[in-house]
Amino acid sequence: MKRAAMRLCTLNRGLLIHGRGLTQGSQYTPKQGLLHIREVRDKLREIVGISTNWRDHVKAMEERKLLHNLLAKSQKALPPRKMKDSYIEVLLPLGSDPGLRDKYLTVQNTVRFGRILEDLDSLGVLVCYMHNKNDSMAMSPLSIVTALVDKIDMCKQSLSPEQDIKFTGHVSWVGKTSMEVKMKMFQLHKDDAFWPVLDATFVMVARDSENKGPAFVNPLIPENAEEEELFKQGELNKGRRIAFTSASLLKMAPSSEERNTIHEMFLSTLDPKTISFHSRILPPNSVWMENTKLKSLDICHPQERNIFNRIFGGFLMRKAYELAWATACSFGSLQFWAFSISGSRPFVVTVDDIMFQKPVEVGSLLFLSSQVCYTQNNYIQVRVHSEVASLETNEHMTTNVFHFTFMSEREVPLVFPKTYGESMLYLDGHRHFNSMSAPVTLKKDYPVEP
Repeated sequence: MKRAAMRLCTLNRGLLIHGRGLTQGSQYTPKQGLLHIREVRDKLREIVGISTNWRDHVKAMEERKLLHNLLAKSQKALPPRKMKDSYIEVLLPLGSDPGLRDKYLTVQNTVRFGRILEDLDSLGVLVCYMHNKNDSMAMSPLSIVTALVDKIDMCKQSLSPEQDIKFTGHVSWVGKTSMEVKMKMFQLHKDDAFWPVLDATFVMVARDSENKGPAFVNPLIPENAEEEELFKQGELNKGRRIAFTSASLLKMAPSSEERNTIHEMFLSTLDPKTISFHSRILPPNSVWMENTKLKSLDICHPQERNIFNRIFGGFLMRKAYELAWATACSFGSLQFWAFSISGSRPFVVTVDDIMFQKPVEVGSLLFLSSQVCYTQNNYIQVRVHSEVASLETNEHMTTNVFHFTFMSEREVPLVFPKTYGESMLYLDGHRHFNSMSAPVTLKKDYPVEP
C-alpha cells in the first residue's frame, strides 16, 4: 500500500522521478542539523549583516558597499562545491507549536499554501548561501535573490495543520551567476514517517553586495551518476526556459494549430440567427473570460521587506496565490459558498514560470489582477498579473506574472475569449497547462498498511 501511495506522487525515497531532486533517504547529512523554520530568516540576516530594525536599513546597506572588493573577479577564482555542501533540512513544527500553527491555518482546517510559498522562497536563498559559503568572511558579499520559480508540483490535495512538515533543499545546477535549487516538502504521517507532498524548482541569481550587478558563484561538481543526471537536467531546464520565452506570444505569432483553435472557438460563439461577426453568444456551460477577473491592492509596508530591504518575493507569491485561489473559487456561476458547502473547492496542483522581472520597493502600491485564462475538464488555469506604482512618481511597472493550475472535484465550465488579447491569454494559459509533468491524481490522504 505504501508503494502505491508513493507512485501517486511519482516519487521514491531516494530520487524524484519528475522533479529529479535528492530527497530524504539520500546519503546527505545537513551540516547545519535540522533547522527550525524561524532560524531560516535569522540565518539569512546574519549572513548578509542586516538589522531587524527598519530604521537601520540605510546604515546596513552602506556597510554592505564595503564588501564589494571581496567579490571574485572570475568563477575560476572560486573553489568548486558539491551538492551535499548546500543540502539543508528545515522543520516546520505545526504539530507541536500551536502558536506557529495559527499562522498557517485556513478556515477549512488545512495549511495555507501561500505561507508555504514564503518558506520555499526563504529556503531557496539560504541553500544558495550555503553553496557559496566562505568561512573566512563574517558576512557574504553576495546578494542572492529569486529570479524564477520554474515549477512547483503538489502531490497531495491538502495538508494537515496538525502534523509537522519538513523541507529539504540543495543546489542542483550552477551557471556563472545563477543557481538552480531543488526543494522538497514532506509531512509527518500516521505511521510516524515523513511522506512527500511537494516538489519545487527555483532559479536564484547572485548579485553584487549592493544588488546592482551580477556576481560569480562557486562552480558545482557532481560526485556520482545521480548527481550528474540532476546537473544535466538543470542544463535541459535552462534550454527549455529559453525556448519557451523565445516562442512567447508577445514575440511570436500563434502556431497554425493555435490559430485554428481560436477561429473555431470564435465560430462557435456566433449567433446562428444573424449573419454578423458582432453578434456573439455563449455556448452551453461556458463563461466569458472577461467575467472571471478579480483584483486587489496592497500597500507594501516595511514589515514585508526581505534582507535587502526590498519587498519579499515570498510575500508577492502569497498574495498572488491567494487572489488566484479566490478567482478559481468564484469562477463562473459557482460562487465561493457553493464550493465550500459542497466540499469541492479547487486546490492547487502546479505553480510554474514565475519570473521576477523587477524588484518591488518598500512603500509601493501593489496591484494584482487575476483571471481564469483556460479550463479543461476539472482543471482551472489562472493567471495573475502584478504591477507596482510608486507613490512619488506614479509610474506603473509590471513586476511579475504568476501561473497557477487548480483542480476541482467537479467538472468546470469552459472559458471563451471575446477579443484578440483574450485569445492570446487563452493560448498562453493552454501552453502553461500543457507544461504540467502529467495529469495528476491528488489524494486527500496517503493509504497506510492496516
